[in-house]
Amino acid sequence: MGDLVHMVHDEVSVVIDVSGGVPTIAHWGARLNAPDAQRMASMTRRPTTHGSLDVVPALQIVPQHSLGSQARPGLQGHRPGGRDWAPRFSTCDVQTTERSVTTSSRDAIAKLRLDTRIELDASGALCVSATVINEGDSRFLLDALTISLPVPSSARDLTTYSGRWSRESATHRQTIDHGAWTTENRTGRTSHEYPPTVWWSTTDAREWTGEVWGVHLAYSGNHAVLAEVLPDGRRYTQLGELLMPGEVCLDPGGSYTTPKVVGAYGANGFTSASWVLHRHVRSVTPTVPVRKVLLNTWEATYFNHDTAALSALADAAADIGIERFVLDDGWFGARRNDRAGLGDWVVSREVYPQGLAPLIAHVKSRGMDFGIWIEPEMVNRDSDLVRAHPDWVLHAVDYEPVMARHQLLLDLTNEQAFAHVFAQLDALLRDHDIAFVKWDMNRPLIHASAADGAAGAHRQTLAFYRLLDALRTSHPQVEFESCASGGGRIDHAVLSRAVRVWTSDCNDPLERQHIQRGTGMWVPNEVLGMHVGAKQSHTTGRSHSIELRALTALFGWMGVECDPQKLNDHDRSVLREAIALHKQHRALLHSGDVVRFDLDDNSALAHGVFAADRRTALLAYVQLQTSPWLVVPRWRISGLDPERTYTVTHLPLGRMGGIGHTQPEWMTTPLTCTGRELAVVGLQPPSLWPESGMLVHVTS
Repeated sequence: MGDLVHMVHDEVSVVIDVSGGVPTIAHWGARLNAPDAQRMASMTRRPTTHGSLDVVPALQIVPQHSLGSQARPGLQGHRPGGRDWAPRFSTCDVQTTERSVTTSSRDAIAKLRLDTRIELDASGALCVSATVINEGDSRFLLDALTISLPVPSSARDLTTYSGRWSRESATHRQTIDHGAWTTENRTGRTSHEYPPTVWWSTTDAREWTGEVWGVHLAYSGNHAVLAEVLPDGRRYTQLGELLMPGEVCLDPGGSYTTPKVVGAYGANGFTSASWVLHRHVRSVTPTVPVRKVLLNTWEATYFNHDTAALSALADAAADIGIERFVLDDGWFGARRNDRAGLGDWVVSREVYPQGLAPLIAHVKSRGMDFGIWIEPEMVNRDSDLVRAHPDWVLHAVDYEPVMARHQLLLDLTNEQAFAHVFAQLDALLRDHDIAFVKWDMNRPLIHASAADGAAGAHRQTLAFYRLLDALRTSHPQVEFESCASGGGRIDHAVLSRAVRVWTSDCNDPLERQHIQRGTGMWVPNEVLGMHVGAKQSHTTGRSHSIELRALTALFGWMGVECDPQKLNDHDRSVLREAIALHKQHRALLHSGDVVRFDLDDNSALAHGVFAADRRTALLAYVQLQTSPWLVVPRWRISGLDPERTYTVTHLPLGRMGGIGHTQPEWMTTPLTCTGRELAVVGLQPPSLWPESGMLVHVTS
């Protein structure tokens, strides 16, 4: 094929042109037969026009301004004095395998080398990264190195996400035919505000129809995302780490590698495209034998720690089927409130005179394992650590630090600070029978200067990875959860280390239906912590039935974050039943394909999980608010085997209220029908009260 490399996975093709110094993705989408370079060039070569250059610069994965590209340059930087600010690379080496292309290119004038890697991995994800190497004899001040992925002109719609604490992953869709959409994240974590995932799609795309291209940056720190339509009509997405001024300076021989950009193509709508990103997460996330139903103590006890009370809470948890008991904030140092103790990871003898051993032993005696909360990247001013080592705080020393939640940042780029916190956490995990760690990060990085005075967010992010990796290596039996005030650190890079993410600090099920649906576009349900909170949500003040709270938590990594002792008999019984249902269907929920459905009524949502072989499914229909109609439209259930015969059964969970005098017949007498009939004719839901839902089991 000469200058073209063709990679195939199932129904996806990626065609890469390696003739232009830096690779260009000539096609990423529906499967092609083996492409011919001459034929492809004849079909795709763009004409020159009045008002343009005499050449048509390729839209490369690292666009080069020096070649005339009007895209945002992929490599930005310079040497002292402003030299070598627009390099031009020539290909010097190309290595290919069946599903990967690596290139090495040089600019002999700028004395820079650019290495790239493009892979169509076993999950069907397009994974791209680049490395710049300084081969000169002076420093190169790097401002940015990013990856650009093109999409065809038919991809006119752009879906993006925004959010805040306790309201993550709000979904936005717009048609974009000119200009650019861009976000920049400077929080030092993946962020609640702008998670680094976007989707291009055809304007007709829905959950089960239309072409969709998704792009995700696998990185847990600052980032920049750009989606642009160039004046000549070409479209692309550019993603990369956002570097603070002077943050990365490459000494002679030094190098910088981008975070991995992960792309997903789906020919049949958003649901199938999201499976590509889900499969990628599953391929990198550490293996977990069973994702145990857990109880987290935070909303049950807050800072009120008492061994006897916690033991009683553990008894109540075991009684409803809980398998893991997670002790949240307040067990260490002077941590009686959020103003003191962070950084002192030693069990408080004031609260636990005999240490944690008696509580852990009690938890274990009830058939549960034990988990614990930590926040290793943060410190309180009122802590033994800061009093002893004020220089270990990550901030510009000549300025008063900006506070958040009474917290400062621990400088993990300082080797002494790193060694200290590792030693404390290593001892905690060595000396106690701990199976699970909830790793929190409750404030953004602001003015985060390292000891050398340079911006430290990049190095701090890598140090976080290194600390987590070191603890995982020393304690391979421990499962780690990524939490950052809820959903502030959810990405594919952290999920190559953590087995679970805390989706949101908001347990209000009405909010959670939207949060989980949005976040679930780039990570699968089984890694999303979904908890049953108290009747009245502590983040919204709203009250919801135990039925809706349990149904909403049932589809992910299920947990409980309320005190079962305070539930009335009905609520406790329903919660026990929901946990049993979750365990019964856990193998399906944690391995199947997450599905979402388009409804003809915006007052409701429908979602669920299909088994990979399409022999069974567990689905939910949730009435969010009152419908415009007394009888809601039929629910068309796409995606099952059209020729297979299924039995559709309603799974009762507690009480179900509505405005109907009768229920649809299939809810009382199981229905037998084909997958085609479910997709074309659909299923009639009942007329439910707002903020309620139902479960449906489908078997062949």
